[in-house]
Amino acid sequence: MNAIAPLPFLPDAVIFDMDGLMLDSERIIRECLAQAAADLGAEVEPEYWLGMVGRDDATCRQMLRTRIGDSDAEALLARSYALYDAILQDSGIPRRPGIGELLELLATRGIPRAVATSSLRERALHKLRMAGLLDYFDTVCTASDVDRPKPAPDVYLLAAGRLQVAPAACLVLEDSPTGVRAALAAGMTAIQVPDMLAPDAEVRALGHRIVASLAEAQRLLEAWL
Repeated sequence: MNAIAPLPFLPDAVIFDMDGLMLDSERIIRECLAQAAADLGAEVEPEYWLGMVGRDDATCRQMLRTRIGDSDAEALLARSYALYDAILQDSGIPRRPGIGELLELLATRGIPRAVATSSLRERALHKLRMAGLLDYFDTVCTASDVDRPKPAPDVYLLAAGRLQVAPAACLVLEDSPTGVRAALAAGMTAIQVPDMLAPDAEVRALGHRIVASLAEAQRLLEAWL
């Protein structure tokens, strides 16, 4: 990691991505997609699944339709959702390290918090409840609530509007390049905590802060608190 510049301000609100940032779910999702492909005899190279990280349901669905055809894509998605839901019911959803401590700090200091996720609304709310995180947030904004998914800024602008905070006064925490681009397009300050996708030179050139963990992100905030 390069040297990380301190935050230039104490944000009026912090907006969180969900999968891969707060929930250790991206890896499980990709494993279920790969297992479903194997079960159905669909030939999809492992690297293909990484292209879906940070993308909304409709985009991933279209990617699969283009890759293996409409009917096979629908069968694969149905199978992967069934596998994923079975894992959630059996084992729950693991949190990413440090998320509980960070949310507790923000709640104690009275800093407003929102979720801005590419997941559909009912699935997002279900996962946040299962992980015991839903009550930490003032609002949850999802792909169901906007016309354009990430990397368009819509879901982040919606979150700022619901919190009644100017976009420029918001801090975003994201794991994926797609989400970082959405946050920057909304005029917000972004910290990336990479999960499955390491930031390449093109992503680093965006100029945002990149940290190794949520604990590091918390230290950047604590400098102002």
